[in-house]
Amino acid sequence: MAGPILMAAAGRAARAEEPVDVALVLAVDVSRSIDEDEARLQREGYRQAVSDPVVVRAIQTGMMGAIGLCYIEWAGIEYQRVIVPWSRIGDQADADAWAATLAQTPRSSLSWTSLSGALRAGRAALAECPFEATRRVIDVSGDGVNNSGPPAEPERDRLVAEGVTINGLPIINDRPTFGRQPPMPLDLYYQDAVIGGVGAFMIVAEDFESFGVAVKRKLIREIAGLEAPARLG
Repeated sequence: MAGPILMAAAGRAARAEEPVDVALVLAVDVSRSIDEDEARLQREGYRQAVSDPVVVRAIQTGMMGAIGLCYIEWAGIEYQRVIVPWSRIGDQADADAWAATLAQTPRSSLSWTSLSGALRAGRAALAECPFEATRRVIDVSGDGVNNSGPPAEPERDRLVAEGVTINGLPIINDRPTFGRQPPMPLDLYYQDAVIGGVGAFMIVAEDFESFGVAVKRKLIREIAGLEAPARLG
């Protein structure tokens, strides 16, 4: 008779072969323009959104009734880190376990903002996704423009050519990155340089306090896979 460890491993392998409606990478900015309070609000926003019963019901109404989720934090071109690896979310217990795992993970904060690095990390994560997904999506949230590494547009274009959709959640706070005004409003930058692919859209969070509400709205639309305007307020 197989021991409990082997049985658990076999169960994980079986789950890994199950299909999902969408493989979703959450790519989250942890550059130094985001202070500790803002970082807490950002993580809490994702934890509460993923485990919200309304979001779980949206997941369960899909054809497969589940999504694959990978959570990455990123800063400059030298830093992208998988915080919560690929998880299959199909019910409330899965969602609650995912939220608990994110809560227990230490946070880092590094200089600069590399959206190109974030998109590269998202592409690498999708290549390692253990689930068969109907759609592949990278969800990028951040409060600054690309100021480290190569431009974001070539990475965006490569992903779009591979059939990946990139959605955005720009956070419009009242503090310019490293004391410098961005070259254009952040929402316009995300629209021009970051989002792309079939059905791509962004939801603007007017500040970190409103971030959780924006995340919930965004997850529901990503899970549903509905066509939408490129920008949702």
